[in-house]
Amino acid sequence: QVQLVESGGGLVQPGGSLRLSCAASGSIFRMIPMGWYRQAPGKQRELVAVITSGSSTNYTDSVKGRFTISRDNARNTAYLQMNSLKPEDTAVYYCNTHPASMRYWGKGTLVAVSS
Repeated sequence: QVQLVESGGGLVQPGGSLRLSCAASGSIFRMIPMGWYRQAPGKQRELVAVITSGSSTNYTDSVKGRFTISRDNARNTAYLQMNSLKPEDTAVYYCNTHPASMRYWGKGTLVAVSS
């Protein structure tokens, strides 16, 4: 069964950094644009960053200059490097294809930014 598993979340102080990982169980993801999404408490899930199969990237305005999406196709893994974290970045972070597919939503990984 093809699936995506997120990891790397945790509690961090404002201004800190975290690196999220998204491990894909199938090599199909090497050829597909991937995205990182997040859902904050009481809010709708939003797209944070996208990376194409050719590693072109795009970000939502609120994270530009702070977050970096990357992928290692040999490892079937996507990453989200998050720097200068703010309390408003607190959310459950998910990876999925872009556009997202209902079949690939996982449990996500919680990022909590608080002093």
